[in-house]
Amino acid sequence: MSTSLSRKNAFYGHFINGQWISDQHTIAVMNKYNKEEIGRIGRASREIVSEAVTNALETFNTRKLDSNQRYEILMRAADIAKERKEELAMILVQEVGKVLKDARGEIDRGIQTMIASAEEAKRIAGTGVPLGQSGNDNKMAFTIRVPVGVIGAITPFNFPFNLTIHKVAPALAAGNTIVLKPAEMTPLIACKIAEIFSEAGLPAGFLNVVNGVGQETGQYLLEDERIAMFTFTGSPGVGRHIKSSTGIRKVTLELGNNSPNIIHKDVPDLDRAVELCVTRGYVNAGQACISVQRIYVHRDICDVFVEKAVMVAQRLKVGNPADPSTDIGPMISEKEARRAEEWIQEAGRLGAKVLYGGKRRESILEPTILIDVKPEMKVVCQEVFAPVISIIPFDSIEEAFCQANDTKFGLQVGLFTSDITLAMRATLELHFGGVIINDVSTYRADIMPYGGVKDSGIGKEGPHYAVQEMTDEKLVVINL
Repeated sequence: MSTSLSRKNAFYGHFINGQWISDQHTIAVMNKYNKEEIGRIGRASREIVSEAVTNALETFNTRKLDSNQRYEILMRAADIAKERKEELAMILVQEVGKVLKDARGEIDRGIQTMIASAEEAKRIAGTGVPLGQSGNDNKMAFTIRVPVGVIGAITPFNFPFNLTIHKVAPALAAGNTIVLKPAEMTPLIACKIAEIFSEAGLPAGFLNVVNGVGQETGQYLLEDERIAMFTFTGSPGVGRHIKSSTGIRKVTLELGNNSPNIIHKDVPDLDRAVELCVTRGYVNAGQACISVQRIYVHRDICDVFVEKAVMVAQRLKVGNPADPSTDIGPMISEKEARRAEEWIQEAGRLGAKVLYGGKRRESILEPTILIDVKPEMKVVCQEVFAPVISIIPFDSIEEAFCQANDTKFGLQVGLFTSDITLAMRATLELHFGGVIINDVSTYRADIMPYGGVKDSGIGKEGPHYAVQEMTDEKLVVINL
């Protein structure tokens, strides 16, 4: 079995109990730019998924790693990833279509997520509980945090290294075992992650990987009641299905956004705001859940903003993601690029104007700027998940807040202003999990609490916060 992308047709079946097992049913993994096959993965049956869960549960029940062991394994994994940064980045370039500079950045972020998770392994603690009611003078109470058990992790295609690490590393830090189901379009990097942790000394059974199609393999995971918790990043539709299928088991769901960004007339640095809004709308070909999508600009400065935005878009290079100078590569598939193109065309029929871009060549969609859009257009009210931004003028900040909030999503929002009072008001009036002042909605530090409200999900990511989600708080009362 090949475990390298240095030759074509590398094959990964499923990783169970520290070993790769083969599968006669396979799925091709394609280079998203040149459409060449770069590998194959297995297509897990219900029996294979059950075997993985059985092994994970047995491992959880029979083998424990203390906090220092978990710390050391995570730190060694980070060191191995550092040594293999270029190899890992090139996998992202090929199977995601991510441009090289962004791929390298994602590997760097994933390494930092591992390190932060390692540190959290030593910080897991409960709290003292005062029992101040009458008759409790001889009692002492406190809580401890304990791992939940087997965690089912289902990861997305768009950031398949860092977002997989955001699930796997905190789960290990907390003392759990994991059954990982990576996105079938970008699974090779997850298989590399399994190898890295194995090389770092993670004992067999703590991390199992089952490959396959979401509707099959993912569903088999959901139906296995031995899994104590699910952590998922993906679409709201799948998130709702997971929540409805898991009963009272714990879930963490990160489900996307149609990110608004508000540029008030007192923006402290207009050029910086334009640069951030445009480039962060196109990062990873717009395929990020917090990519800038809706840009609300005060009418007094809107014409200037639009002019500068076009200038920024014009300088961006579109094409081969392996070229270090490329800024925007292909979308994950021609199907998705065609869907985004259709949304742009639909907006045009309803009165929107394509100010820049809008054309598609196979899976590459030009960076696109729309004006004269309306709230009911898909490019505004839904998550476009493509390199498409819409610029919308507003007259009053109340109007901007209202339009920003007029969405079923609520992950992150950006506001540019020099008014501290307005900034603090925004933290209360904008209904999002994160309010980013003088930066765009796309901002994320991997150690921060990250999660949304409304259809954007449940629970928080970020190593410290994920560890809290992935542990149960247990009360202890002692009668002295």
